[in-house]
Amino acid sequence: MPGDSLDVNLNTKAKKQNTYQAIVIGSGISGGWAAKELCEKGLSVLMLERGRNFEHIKDYKTAPLDPWEFKYRGKTTSEQRKNYPVIHRGWAAAEAVMDYWANEKDCPYTEEKPFTWWRSYQMGGRSILWGRQSYRWSNIDFEANLKDGWAIDWPIRYNDIAHWYDYVESFAGISGSLEGLPQLPDGKFLPPMDLNIVEKEVAARIKKKFNGNRHLIIGRVANLTAPLPGRTQCQFRNRCWEGCMFGGYFSTQSSTLPAAMATGNLTVRPFSIVTKILYDKETRKAKGVEILDAATNQTYEYYADVVFLNASALNSAWVLFNSATDIWPGGLGSSSGELGHNVMDHHYNLGASGTMEGYEDRYYYGRRANGFYIPRFANLFEDKRDYRRGFGYQGAASRQNWSRDVAEMNIGANFKEAITEPGPWKIGATGFGETLPYHENNISLDPNVKDKWGLPVLRMDAELKENELKMRKDIVREIKEMLEAAGVKNIDTWDNGHAMGHGIHEMGTARMGRDPKSSVLNGNNQVWDCLNVYVTDGACMTSSACQNPSLTYMALTARAAHHAVNELKKGNI
Repeated sequence: MPGDSLDVNLNTKAKKQNTYQAIVIGSGISGGWAAKELCEKGLSVLMLERGRNFEHIKDYKTAPLDPWEFKYRGKTTSEQRKNYPVIHRGWAAAEAVMDYWANEKDCPYTEEKPFTWWRSYQMGGRSILWGRQSYRWSNIDFEANLKDGWAIDWPIRYNDIAHWYDYVESFAGISGSLEGLPQLPDGKFLPPMDLNIVEKEVAARIKKKFNGNRHLIIGRVANLTAPLPGRTQCQFRNRCWEGCMFGGYFSTQSSTLPAAMATGNLTVRPFSIVTKILYDKETRKAKGVEILDAATNQTYEYYADVVFLNASALNSAWVLFNSATDIWPGGLGSSSGELGHNVMDHHYNLGASGTMEGYEDRYYYGRRANGFYIPRFANLFEDKRDYRRGFGYQGAASRQNWSRDVAEMNIGANFKEAITEPGPWKIGATGFGETLPYHENNISLDPNVKDKWGLPVLRMDAELKENELKMRKDIVREIKEMLEAAGVKNIDTWDNGHAMGHGIHEMGTARMGRDPKSSVLNGNNQVWDCLNVYVTDGACMTSSACQNPSLTYMALTARAAHHAVNELKKGNI
């Protein structure tokens, strides 16, 4: 009938308008890289972000403000403390960035065991807020599971990814020093930032005390120490997480998004909650995605030849759980029984600090947006412990400022005079330990709790186990010993415990592997059950190492995008 013909024509036209060569789900660190790489290789790309649009420079509302211009002087309100209980579990709650965090009432989750999940639903995701520490993994890390006989083997080794580390470092701009350490490969670095006088002295004493087997180096950080095209160097304001007007650090907004937009191949759609990947039973491929418009509650479908899933480790699993359930009840990629399992994080919230006497005639310039790093030394080479894997430290030395407590002069002219001079030197470090991939550490859908849009939420069931708890004792003991060896006085140690997720380095849930019976993804980050779906965010990780993981996500994403384009050209996906 004529009416039926009109409907068919309208549907065909709508589908054509909603068709791209690639869809990228998520706009954070890995999503931005996926969009850039696919666009630069000539594909038309739709990037879907579940949160609001967020523009470089224009939307960094607080970045130009002086501290006294903040209404609450940097603190959060009682209303915010009530509405954002998860964010207030740690250091993430600050006046400047409260509207960068996801609305916890709209987007709840449930905790079988304590789990701190800090989310940022806006264009760029957590690439605005991240700590920017950027370290390569070594073969020691990629071989660890195999050598320990733990979990499953990585399907790749350092040589498979080394070129891609070079590639992403050169574009992102990573500053760092060349050290020649086998456990922490050097990279394509911009000039390093400087250690201050106390850090240099402590580094020298640690190196001497431990016969050159332990190293305190400047952090390798995604802050520019020399200009790159369209970006200028770090201004040492140390207010990065508010957004940098200078593009002085790597984020989606400052780096990958402008590059993707420059190709003319990118379409960005904010307020787009991807509810499922559309799976075609006939072709055994994904044909696109279904989204729920977060503002209008309308449902739309978009189509593409390849889908990159970069919604972050936990949300990427959520999308897979909800996809192709008529074929796999556990969701797309669940045939191995590993989807949602092997949740990892880096455990921290422990360390030591003390006072370094002397050096009162020395100071430093600016507010360096970086600190020092002590690379892993435990369970390496001749060092053997009663637990698996190891840990590193991040820290800094600085002089106390006017806000210190001067108990003897807490009023009057003497007090005012005292706080015009810097206080004593303090130095401290926090440990970051590897968490093993345990099958029983998992996430799943909670059928009894729904979010603002009526969608099921995630239920978290993950915790540290005996291996990590043993390691934590060593982390505190070792940093105390190193500081003592360096002449640091009045040392305090702490261990405040660690709930999974608090390290903001969620990994696992859709691990890579060599066998579809024991992994969700193959060595090219493709879902075994649906080869035109790639997952390159933290979900893909097979182990966690102890180094910050974001640089590895970038490298894996660039590598996978290159593979996807070649496979499309060959007609393999």
